[in-house]
Amino acid sequence: MQSSLRLIVGLGNPGADYSETRHNAGFWFCERLARELGVGFAKETRYHGWVANARSAGIWLLMPATFMNRSGQAVQALAHFYRIEPSEMLVVHDELDLPPGQMRLKFGGGLGGHNGLKDITSHLGTQDYWRLRLGIGHPGDRNEVVNYVLKPPRKEEAEDIDAAIDRALLAWPLLAKADYNAATQKINAKPPAKA
Repeated sequence: MQSSLRLIVGLGNPGADYSETRHNAGFWFCERLARELGVGFAKETRYHGWVANARSAGIWLLMPATFMNRSGQAVQALAHFYRIEPSEMLVVHDELDLPPGQMRLKFGGGLGGHNGLKDITSHLGTQDYWRLRLGIGHPGDRNEVVNYVLKPPRKEEAEDIDAAIDRALLAWPLLAKADYNAATQKINAKPPAKA
């Protein structure tokens, strides 16, 4: 029996300077999900982030305020306090290896050089948690990656990322009832062709 999700973590960097940047795609998803669930975020110092409790859905939403490469501190603090297992977590993050508009839901696996995932994995001591990888595309040169993820997406890329988040939210009811196979099929499907 697969366990239900109890914690959704959106990855990003805190502060207005970063709010529109590609690296904050996980924050964008969490903010949209919170709106759907009718809950608001409050800054919680003991969990090093912004936290929302969607009681009706039985889940916590967390956006770490620690900067990306320290995300694990926030995740571990909240998960430890509420005794949430890694397998009951979904971490939503930007993904360089997928074009904007595409996304992948998967359990466990490699970290793809993502500093947020690296830190979460080192704090939890396992890679066995769910990830939702939101495609942001790749600059084509690995020396440009840092610069690229800390810049806002171009208008058409932002529209594609938004559309992907819309589709992920449509799959949310499946995720909420731990129907991971159906959710994976829906989320990992190629985006509809543009008219």
